[in-house]
Amino acid sequence: MFYYISFLRPPPLHASTTPNQPIIIMPQISNDLRTEYLEDPIDIYYAWSLHAPHPSSPVITKPAKLTSWRTSTAYKEIPVPRPPSLDGQHKWKASEQGPSWRLILTCGTRAIDQVVLLGETNTIGKTPFPVMSMPVGFPGRHGLGNNNTGKGAKQERISRSYSLRVPVQDRPIVFEITEQTSFDLDKKIWDSGIGLSSWLVQLYNANPGVGMDETLSDVRSSLFSTDARHILELGAGTGIVAITLAILRSTLDLGEQPGSVVTTDLPSAIPILQDNINANHPLTSTCVAQAAVLDWEHDEFSLAVQAQLDAGLDVIIMADVTYNTASFPALIGTLSRLIQHGKKRDGRPPKVLMGYKERHSDEQSLWDHARAIGLDFRKIAQVSGAGGNPIEIWLG
Repeated sequence: MFYYISFLRPPPLHASTTPNQPIIIMPQISNDLRTEYLEDPIDIYYAWSLHAPHPSSPVITKPAKLTSWRTSTAYKEIPVPRPPSLDGQHKWKASEQGPSWRLILTCGTRAIDQVVLLGETNTIGKTPFPVMSMPVGFPGRHGLGNNNTGKGAKQERISRSYSLRVPVQDRPIVFEITEQTSFDLDKKIWDSGIGLSSWLVQLYNANPGVGMDETLSDVRSSLFSTDARHILELGAGTGIVAITLAILRSTLDLGEQPGSVVTTDLPSAIPILQDNINANHPLTSTCVAQAAVLDWEHDEFSLAVQAQLDAGLDVIIMADVTYNTASFPALIGTLSRLIQHGKKRDGRPPKVLMGYKERHSDEQSLWDHARAIGLDFRKIAQVSGAGGNPIEIWLG
């Protein structure tokens, strides 16, 4: 399992016009469902990242200790000092809005502590994941706030930065995934999404000719061959798995037929899913993830999903789709239809790859449901995280 820094009380959209008045927040460190707090004490550090006026290169203040996290003070409001003034560095126009900054909370003082390192499967999640707020508007030189309407309104989204390395690039690739601060389960990052994404990076970077068994080599080819590949994700949520795949495939020399990655969920999840795809579009120039609605309770498929089936699916991928055992018949029915209608021209069915973390023993009934349609899952890897139940990678 993993632990996440988040905001029980996020910063406001717009800061007070009172000079030097701190920003009040209430940080928390908990599991992905926000139902279990981190029991061990740990220091939380803060930094401000300049959002506007947009800097030519990142401007991030030096991390400073904010507080020491303890469960006994989990509901304590914490004042955060304001970021530095830009008046001596930026020539403000009379009509120009004030600056906006994003608040970063971490459990370390290094730049690397501000990102989640995907692909570092043995170390990922050993410390709580960092978090970044949406922009906070501050008054400008002439007392003009950054869009003063709605001053004091609370933020409804957060984001986290993820970093991955690939051999063909000298610098790490950094991308951002936004989540809702509400309790909507389809608009948050879940453990298996991060665990599966990290494992995919590790698989991409592995040398298929050195110590890799035939099964993993075959999965790697199905995902990361330079030939066209058609991949469909179920229960995407925020889209981290599909976006990671699209970024990795975009680093390959794909030619004129890159294939496609279609990521699906219920209609309620599509806005934030599409926002995350759009935000990371520059990193997926040759393999763009496409969001589409797929309701497991309905037999019909959208045009985007049907196009994947017509092309022949290589892989169906999913993460954290087992928490609601009542949905198993609908999930298995959907998998059955996708496998039946998505076979390759040579008759080969798609592989089914799943990131899974057991939350209740009843979830193990999925394996029996799957066998009933000829789908035999087996565990091929796991990501340990911070302890507790690991994130397991299953192949069917």
